[in-house]
Amino acid sequence: MKASPFEFLPQPPMPVVAAQPRGYWGTVLRKLMRDPVAMGAAIVLLLIVAAAVFAPLLAPADPFKSSMIKRLLPIGSEGYLLGSDELGRDMLSRLMYGGRLSLMMGVMPVLCAFGIGTTIGLLAGYVGGKVNMVIMRVLDVFYAFPSVLLAVAISGALGPGMSNSILALTLVFVPQIVRVAESVTTQVRKLDYIEAARMSGASAMSIIRTHVLGNVLGPVFVYATGLLSVSMILAAGLSFLGLGVRPPEPEWGLMLNTLRSAIFRNPWIAALPGIMIFATSIAFNLLADGVRSAMDIRK
Repeated sequence: MKASPFEFLPQPPMPVVAAQPRGYWGTVLRKLMRDPVAMGAAIVLLLIVAAAVFAPLLAPADPFKSSMIKRLLPIGSEGYLLGSDELGRDMLSRLMYGGRLSLMMGVMPVLCAFGIGTTIGLLAGYVGGKVNMVIMRVLDVFYAFPSVLLAVAISGALGPGMSNSILALTLVFVPQIVRVAESVTTQVRKLDYIEAARMSGASAMSIIRTHVLGNVLGPVFVYATGLLSVSMILAAGLSFLGLGVRPPEPEWGLMLNTLRSAIFRNPWIAALPGIMIFATSIAFNLLADGVRSAMDIRK
């Protein structure tokens, strides 16, 4: 069999397909999805949030309906999957509905502090000078007190109630976020391209919006996610002390307080709200660690 006269001619090279750029956030998402611990924490949080959001559809009973003859039923009782509380109310229903208030009191202060603290930190870090000194020295006063003591003091001064607790926790977290935002902004505004933009005649607001904000939001966001677990615990603590949600509203910290007297009679029932607080705060903490690791694309 004769060989083809074209067999030994050089073949054209195979076309090379250029790799598609992933982008920063695409890389972060891929790294986060490869982290089994962070994904497990995200699934736990998703289930808790779903149970809270769809509590009217999923709850087996009215969380406010009491029955004195069915007080402190053990877990697994007929019609009461997780038992009943000190007033005979269904614990599973109250835990689902309680997740609504507990999650709101834990997440809202961090979101509010993120917006307020980032704005103040950007202003202090970019302007610098006496403005920076005045803002940071005023906020340093808040660091003279531990976070728990400061939250209790502010909430006690404002009075009990969910809105006052959210405001108190927001005031606790704002100085911490301001310090992070100010530190990052101070470093960024000294870079060459910021100076070049300033020399080209760009306004301060344009420079902050275009060049500074994108570099500051990442570190501040990572720090704020770490505060979610702290906020959950502090919010539950305020309700436990009677400075948060008022009875008969279901909230995990308040439920933990009202079930104190049942700890010797039915300890598992008394521990259920604490288990929910622990699981949620740990899940927030593990997810925040995963986000922090994923956003460091140098690894």
